[in-house]
Amino acid sequence: MAGFATFTRRIWDLYYDGFRSMTVGKTLWLIILVKVFIFFVVMKLLFFPNLLKTNFDTDEERAEHVRSELLNKN
Repeated sequence: MAGFATFTRRIWDLYYDGFRSMTVGKTLWLIILVKVFIFFVVMKLLFFPNLLKTNFDTDEERAEHVRSELLNKN
């Protein structure tokens, strides 16, 4: 187990030193993180609405609808 801890520490140090000394890379990582945020948050809100929440009022109604869809699937 001590070998694994040493190995992971060396990997951590490698990445930490690499990111610390980056100049242009930090800007690129910021752009990547903004794109990921836009992709997962904004796209989810626009294209994947919560239909169960809007079509059914209670958890019991939602559960019954899902149950009936799973059992009556053709």
